[in-house]
Amino acid sequence: MTALSVKPTNMETQVESDPSPTIDSEKYKMVAENVTISYDGIEAVKDVTMKFKEKSVTALIGPSGCGKTTFLRCLNRMHDMTKNAKVDGKVMIDNIDLYNKSIDPIYHRRKVGMVFQKPNPFPTMSIYDNVTAGLKLNGIRNKKILDEIVEDSLKMAYLWGEVKSDLKKSAIELSGGQQQRLCIARALAIQPEVLLMDEPASALDPIATQKIEETITELKKEYTIIIVTHNMQQAVRVSDYTGFMYLGDLVEFRETKKLFTDPKNELTAKYVQGQFG
Repeated sequence: MTALSVKPTNMETQVESDPSPTIDSEKYKMVAENVTISYDGIEAVKDVTMKFKEKSVTALIGPSGCGKTTFLRCLNRMHDMTKNAKVDGKVMIDNIDLYNKSIDPIYHRRKVGMVFQKPNPFPTMSIYDNVTAGLKLNGIRNKKILDEIVEDSLKMAYLWGEVKSDLKKSAIELSGGQQQRLCIARALAIQPEVLLMDEPASALDPIATQKIEETITELKKEYTIIIVTHNMQQAVRVSDYTGFMYLGDLVEFRETKKLFTDPKNELTAKYVQGQFG
């Protein structure tokens, strides 16, 4: 491979991504089409197109500041709450454009759940109340229904066995890994169709990280998951597809194994080989 004549910080991002890394007949749950995100006119994400297969895990990798989290947040319309942010392009779920003016963003966020980098359980609430918070906001008050959803959500987050005997315990008394799995359960309780995860294990120890990764692997049987991670080994372990971003561009998007073992783009190769980051 011919070495680049410039330093990584000045590398050109010739895009060689494949926005459709699977065969045409496979179903895509979510599609981002020509998405550009800007703040005060400055582009942070540039003309990104990606297709996310149903019941799969897609990882977004790249150095800090490359646009991964910015792009992830647009899939949940979180930029609606950011002053001077503008999103161009389409984000579709089941062929419905979520940025259409007729779409209620609150309704959309029920379909696309979000788990953040740092565990953020509601500190004044119990485990039970954390899981049911979104449900109650949506008008669900039947205790039998709430009890069933709490149990189901905690089981899906692999936390039920550890907390079932003390659901009234304060959420902040849980360990960091348990708190993050509680946040996953809270996101699952509103029965989303897509789950976004922004570095969900970056603040956790190796044992807790392993449990989060096991949870992700199980959840993809029912959900479409998109995860941002700085940990390339984690991307290899949990994802089916990986997109490499650099300076706001989607440089390459392929099946994870192919991207890491046979990258098409020289910049991708240098990044996954650890030559910069």
